Amino acid sequence: MNIKQEWKERGFIDEPIDEQMDLKGEIKRLCREKDAIILAHYYTVGEIQEIAHFVGDSLALARKAAETEARVMVMCGVHFMAETCKLLSPDKTVLCPDLTAGCSLADSCGADDLRQFKADHPGYQVISYVNTTAAVKALTDCVVTSGNAKRVVDSFPADAKLIFGPDYNLGNYINSVTGRQMLLWNGGCHVHEKFSVAEIARLRRLHPDAIVMAHLECKAPVLALADVKGSTADMLRYAAEHPEQRQYIVATEAGILHELERTCPEATFIPVPPEVTEGGPACSCNECEYMKKNTLRKIYLTLKYGWPTVEIDPAIARDAVKPIERMLKL
Repeated sequence: MNIKQEWKERGFIDEPIDEQMDLKGEIKRLCREKDAIILAHYYTVGEIQEIAHFVGDSLALARKAAETEARVMVMCGVHFMAETCKLLSPDKTVLCPDLTAGCSLADSCGADDLRQFKADHPGYQVISYVNTTAAVKALTDCVVTSGNAKRVVDSFPADAKLIFGPDYNLGNYINSVTGRQMLLWNGGCHVHEKFSVAEIARLRRLHPDAIVMAHLECKAPVLALADVKGSTADMLRYAAEHPEQRQYIVATEAGILHELERTCPEATFIPVPPEVTEGGPACSCNECEYMKKNTLRKIYLTLKYGWPTVEIDPAIARDAVKPIERMLKL
């Protein structure tokens, strides 16, 4: 097996580089040379967010990249996010620093399984969270984000028969605030499902003036304790609009703390740890190991070699972009 074939087997380039190299400087140089932009999700490490042209949620990044003239985009997030970039920018080159950076939520709903579920429930329309593969989007009637899910669901007739997936917790929350009875796919994010209710209660006792913020992918008992419930963008917006508030307890992936601390340097943000497992102590934060597969070294090598690229079968892409377009029209 030659070295390039080995890279393809691994899903990322594993070439040694000079430890003295100014990686950030070289990445910026390659971006200029190759007309490329760096997109970083809020859950990537801080040093990646610092070199990115755009930092944000997955769909917002894909939309922003599509508006630029750049020919190449490097999506520092997880694989389905790179697919979404390709769906909205089919004529551009989309690079993914590590193809093995998957997503437990997207993986919880396979296209074949959803196809069978639709067949078992004729007459139902499918609303899918944006955290899904292109193949699942192709079987979907409308896509939602955590920030607009309620508005999109409200746009459907009250008697519409709806399947919502794959995030059960988000769907359950939308059912609770709309009075709907959508059929919920039993999927979830392995990070957001692990937040400890007991730790939130303990932190509130220690910090009685703190505001608790929780992502809608969290379980119902966690959301019940939250003062602010929403997407990562909602959390950032709330903190920015309330400069008088000085303490927050945050239940979402810990990467968001970098942007929260950058935009609100006077406030203190306390991450909620996951539940204690196997008798061990709770760690101080809850991180996604897939997001953390993005590194400066991989970004540099991805730009240097123009690989790994993300491609989508044209037949799938044709159908997968439609539910995104429907959402944007709404």
